[in-house]
Amino acid sequence: MKTILEIRYKLFTGIRNQIQLILFVVTIAAGFQFYIYVLQAISNNPITVPRPEGVEGFLPIGALMSWKYFIFSGKWDTIHPAAMSFLGFAILISFLLRKSFCSWFCPIGTFSEWVWKIGEFRLGKNYQLPVWLDIPFRSVKYLLLGFFVYIVFQMSVADIEDFLRSSYYRIADVKMLYFFTKMTSITVITLLALVVLSFFTRNFWCRYACPYGAMLGILAFFSPSQIKRNPETCINCNRCNQACPYHLPVNKKKLLYSLECSGCMDCIHACPSKNTLGLKILGLKFSLHTQQMGLLIILTFISMVYFSRISGHWKSSISDPEFRMLLRKMDSSEIVHPSVNLKKGT
Repeated sequence: MKTILEIRYKLFTGIRNQIQLILFVVTIAAGFQFYIYVLQAISNNPITVPRPEGVEGFLPIGALMSWKYFIFSGKWDTIHPAAMSFLGFAILISFLLRKSFCSWFCPIGTFSEWVWKIGEFRLGKNYQLPVWLDIPFRSVKYLLLGFFVYIVFQMSVADIEDFLRSSYYRIADVKMLYFFTKMTSITVITLLALVVLSFFTRNFWCRYACPYGAMLGILAFFSPSQIKRNPETCINCNRCNQACPYHLPVNKKKLLYSLECSGCMDCIHACPSKNTLGLKILGLKFSLHTQQMGLLIILTFISMVYFSRISGHWKSSISDPEFRMLLRKMDSSEIVHPSVNLKKGT
């Protein structure tokens, strides 16, 4: 019992961890609701459970295509509109408040953090890869990002429009659902390997393999906000370094510029010296602390959902009858992934 209480304290203490827990539970609930919705749509019975738009947050590549389409055509994707809103929200808060989407909002990042914290509790420490291995491993997520960005930006507006209108894209959210509910043996082995690696190494997936986080990290590098340290009040206890999930040298920097900083505020929370660390935003005379950071992120998210709803950029235009029809021919030759022509302008 004591061990369970100690682990619970380690995982859920602090405003950020509590927000992570709430958002994780909401995500799982939305996923379960979508699962029930799909089951009802497959059957001949009436559909009584509404489709949760929040599941579209798991379609970042489609959202990236949709944003390019919107920029060049002025037309918002009506098939998975919430995906665009989620990506816009992630980009906005990650630019303004470091890579905070990853450390405050992302359910995969939350689960990864729980795993390494449990590993740290059970083993007494986490293991850090040596620099000569860490740097090339970190390049993997940027290579993956480059691959996806290359594909999207090589596609013409007409190609993207064809993709967004395709039957495949209309049920891309179901394809993502089946990734979790109908896993192949390769998928299971890969996910288990990532969990085991995360048990020993802090945020293994986020640090080395997530292209989404790589994109947000690049944006955050140009952010007007940085972790600021006051050398005059710093007592050099190194607690900030020990708390940082990415092992950043917080105690050696006056202003921390890093692609890896996720704005988690753990270094600030760990600092015993009052007003030594804070998140400094360019143009403001004061620094943000953890509670203010959390409030800003939640208010931004609520505002995003509200304005997306009232502007008609949230609910999918796919009706229940159309969705049911697409599901019934999902495995047919009519619904296949559209080919992508990588030759620019063709």
